[in-house]
Amino acid sequence: ATLGRIEDLRDSGQLERLLRSGARFAAKAIVVNAVAEGTITATAARRIGPALVFERLWEETGCRKVIEDVSGSRKHGFPLERAVFLTVLHRLFAGGSDRAADRWREDYAIDGVEHLDLHHLYRAMAWLGEELGEDHQDGATLFAPRCLKDVVEEELFARRRDLFSKLDLVFMDTTSLYFEGAGGQTLGQRGFSKDHRPDLNQMILAVLLDGDGRPVCTEMWPGNTADVGSLVPVVDRLRKRFSIQRVCVVADRGMISAETIAELEARRLCYILGVRERSDKLVRDLVLGDPAPFIPLTIAKRGKEIDYEAKAVMLAGRRYIVCRNRDEMKKDAAARAAILAALERALKKGDKTLVGNKGYRRFLATPGDDHFVIDRAKAEEDAKFDGIFVLRTNTDLPPLETMLCYKHLWMVERAFRTSKSLFATRPIFHKLDETIRGHVSCSFLALVLKKELEDRIATLGHASSWPNVLADLDSLTETEVEQDGKRFLLRTPPRPAASLALRAAGVALPPTVRQLADA
Repeated sequence: ATLGRIEDLRDSGQLERLLRSGARFAAKAIVVNAVAEGTITATAARRIGPALVFERLWEETGCRKVIEDVSGSRKHGFPLERAVFLTVLHRLFAGGSDRAADRWREDYAIDGVEHLDLHHLYRAMAWLGEELGEDHQDGATLFAPRCLKDVVEEELFARRRDLFSKLDLVFMDTTSLYFEGAGGQTLGQRGFSKDHRPDLNQMILAVLLDGDGRPVCTEMWPGNTADVGSLVPVVDRLRKRFSIQRVCVVADRGMISAETIAELEARRLCYILGVRERSDKLVRDLVLGDPAPFIPLTIAKRGKEIDYEAKAVMLAGRRYIVCRNRDEMKKDAAARAAILAALERALKKGDKTLVGNKGYRRFLATPGDDHFVIDRAKAEEDAKFDGIFVLRTNTDLPPLETMLCYKHLWMVERAFRTSKSLFATRPIFHKLDETIRGHVSCSFLALVLKKELEDRIATLGHASSWPNVLADLDSLTETEVEQDGKRFLLRTPPRPAASLALRAAGVALPPTVRQLADA
């Protein structure tokens, strides 16, 4: 629009009046420009990424509804579901104690948590870990009563029940959590510490995942309970809790004893178990020497083809599956050849320093003159194990299908590694069993949300590092500024991993600039 000569407009004051009038319709642009020039300052900043994504997943996985339904009509006097969600969100992004969660939330925009106090978080933990009445203890074990957190897990499982196939695979792994305090009335006990803290009381935590790597439930028992002694009671309880008709226990070598296998067979439970092929004399001398031919199988993994082969061997009424990874076989052979070549070079220089090297020592012999020589027989014996792993099973599955089930355990172990980091919410200062159980249950719910987001990102055909997802979501902030008596929120642009997470969760970003209503 032509408004006239600028000198005349300036002298008459009409230019200033025109600009002030136009500013009413360009307030957002002026705010952005003022922030860029540094002429106005922020009054408050909140991180919005975590709640944006995980609030949606909290709703769509059913976590919110299950918590609200299980709490029922009980009068808590505070928003219990919000207290649980706050604790779960804190587990995902920071971890630590409930006291730390109370401080952490001050920098985050999370709906409905403004009036929560620390004691509300403690009460929410106690509610999750509260024991059910005596008439609801069917399926309890000597070391694990039924609690409200069990009901939450069962309700969440029921929502996706159709994901379980005819052969229900259950993967179980354990870790230990130590306490800075007493560790509850019964849970905190001295035992073998995987954290190398035998001076502290601890508890044993088992995490159970289904065949798709989705969290099913957690089990907790005192720290002096051995893994092998707890497997059968956990499986019995699992069948009762989730009405699973057929369970196949897939477990690695360290979880199983002969007594445990006998108990599994007595209960007619299917199992696929790893075997210590080097230390088990029967397997080493007879199973691996079976002349039956292998059946080949090629698996595509991350764009690369991997050649496997497997065969079934019956021995003394036991069924073994001998598996071999052809690529690992070549690597093992090459590694042994490199060790032997290095040994030959080292022996020419003297052999006094060789004993301390474990890689060398297994191929050395002393024929009687106190000097080392390469034991070629040991090298040939070692070649029998190249790329080999052996399974023991009582299923009638074909060898290759059995191998794939066990291989799935290795893939699921990635989820266990993540779950262990989520569950390592130390230090744990709670003094009661129920608050300890609730504290751990929030980590389980965090694992549910994590798995859901990872699956949705994979469905989009993308892959993203989980630490990058958390970091990029954590960097998404809104800053409150004031201009001409009006308040605005300015949002930062999302980083790539945050954009991917928002898209996977189906969440739209708020506007870059939005005006706040007057208080």
